Amino acid sequence: MLRFFKAFGLFSAAALGLAAVPAAASGDLLVAPTRLVLDGSRGTEVVLNNIGSEPATYRISLEIKRMTAEGGLDEIAEADANEAEKAALGMIAFSPRRVTLPPNQPQVIRVGVRVPEGTPAGEYRAHMLFRAVPDTVAATDAPKAASGGVSIALTPIYGITIPVIVRVGDLGAEAMIGEAWVGETRDGPAFNFDLRRTGNRSVYGDIEVTRPGRAEPLLVARGIAVYPEVGARKVSLRVPPELAAALKGPVHIRYTEDREIGGGTIDAVDRVVK
Repeated sequence: MLRFFKAFGLFSAAALGLAAVPAAASGDLLVAPTRLVLDGSRGTEVVLNNIGSEPATYRISLEIKRMTAEGGLDEIAEADANEAEKAALGMIAFSPRRVTLPPNQPQVIRVGVRVPEGTPAGEYRAHMLFRAVPDTVAATDAPKAASGGVSIALTPIYGITIPVIVRVGDLGAEAMIGEAWVGETRDGPAFNFDLRRTGNRSVYGDIEVTRPGRAEPLLVARGIAVYPEVGARKVSLRVPPELAAALKGPVHIRYTEDREIGGGTIDAVDRVVK
């Protein structure tokens, strides 16, 4: 029997009082939603929740990331940002910029946008970074080095980024699914396909792969985006070996809008996966 597989997990937002809102987690921090789209008419909110057992402090900032043809996001120094990226940093405002969260205590981050008059039509994007601030360890609490040597304590620093998108003017985009194949990566097998975009804004949605004649999907992946800086990207979804084998052969691939805005079909194709 072929089993349904979710390639991209969604975390429950019940603890935040938000119904059916996708959330991202790193370390003990839960963030919802995972993506913001603003049109300049009003602001919105992001909710943070510390799901750990100890109080934790987080610093919030904006950074620039660019999508690559492989689907990754490269961090760009502000000095190397283009005009649209610098404009995005100037448009987006948020408060507070640093929070200390007790366990299981949600905190709202207010996010607003101010679009300067005369701003050219287009999509402007920055990424909001939520980074843990490590506790300061007193010298008396630090590990003692044997025989007068040097002792180093390593503390992992966790962070989450979510895109904040500002849309100015009348924008549109389309996407087309290209070839699909199963391949090996250093982390195991993956289902791959090319995704092309046209227009003057990003596309974002969910992928569903089904076998002809079967209603139950083989594979569902949430939150697949193509940003305006690339016309096409490769999508690579890690899958278990048994699913990789089941995906070979004729399949139907459907790319749909995010369910929160209706879930309409962006593109749908039949492919023979090798």
